[in-house]
Amino acid sequence: MLEIKRRKTSVVFVGKVPVGGEHPVAVQSMTNTDTRDAAATLAQVKALAAAGCEIVRVAVPDEAAAAALAEICAGSPVPIIADIHFDHRLAIMAAENGAAGLRINPGNIGSRAKVREVVAAAKDRGLCIRVGVNAGSLEKGLVEKFGGPTAGAMVESALGHIDFIRSLDFHNMKVSLKASGVLKTIEAHRLLAQRTDLPFHVGLTEAGTPVTGAVKSAVGLGILFFEGMGDTVRVSLSGDPIPEVRTAYTILRALGIRRRGPDIIACPTCGRTEMDAAGLALKVEEAVRNMTAPLTIAVMGCVVNGPGEAREADLGVAGGRGTGILFKRGNVVAKFAESELYDRLMAEIEALEREYIRTS
Repeated sequence: MLEIKRRKTSVVFVGKVPVGGEHPVAVQSMTNTDTRDAAATLAQVKALAAAGCEIVRVAVPDEAAAAALAEICAGSPVPIIADIHFDHRLAIMAAENGAAGLRINPGNIGSRAKVREVVAAAKDRGLCIRVGVNAGSLEKGLVEKFGGPTAGAMVESALGHIDFIRSLDFHNMKVSLKASGVLKTIEAHRLLAQRTDLPFHVGLTEAGTPVTGAVKSAVGLGILFFEGMGDTVRVSLSGDPIPEVRTAYTILRALGIRRRGPDIIACPTCGRTEMDAAGLALKVEEAVRNMTAPLTIAVMGCVVNGPGEAREADLGVAGGRGTGILFKRGNVVAKFAESELYDRLMAEIEALEREYIRTS
């Protein structure tokens, strides 16, 4: 069986979450609330955590947002990373107010003297620093040197700041190289992987709307993960951040890296389909989206591949003309009318979810 070999990295900690080495790829997202509204931001953090998010990043654009971190971090069930641009003093405030990590952008954080102050604040409190390089905000000198925001320019930016921070005897650090293009992102990671053992936070920046962004992320991140790169991940999608978490787990599950929640195998509905397999699959997918049991659920609409796929799943339906056979872990439960299939299938799914929660 094909097996993905993870890149060997150092291990760092974001709060109590270990990142790198042989630890599971940590799923991350970012709030889109106004961080100055601590109550709204904390509510979204808790919703993300309930969806399986293990690290949450929040924007810190000004002192009011940095001050609000005290309440947000105190009430958060997961580590909070403060996203800092332009003003290094905000990073120091975030450290003082409970952030577990600081994301600083080499392209705009300022002079080395300012970076030294940020590192000192992180070191005093045991925080993690992410050197977050974005193709869209590289240092002007590097853009001119490389003739544009190339993969090589991104890597040189990252290495310059990594080396400087390490010279300050700070090592609880990870790095990210983000571009909106899939191929540039992959090239940059391949280059940097040859030059450092730091853990990688992976993602495509400004990936797009929920459908196009998910597709681009699945392609780009899927290749990185297949090549063993990636220790934390964020799927960047426009709008509600909850789908970012679900999409990340879907990508990881497709590669056999992590499992959380049910995996729906659905019939592509050709002309042989004699029941509303697509409608049933969508209804089931919506119903199970907050479940945690790593089940495989097959919803199949004809007799060609249906029985085989349904039999191999934890639970499966093989449809016929207005009917369907319900399978549970390889065995036939019973044959039901199409109108009964959803309720019968959900009853079995909910029973396995309860069993999983009870025993895990």
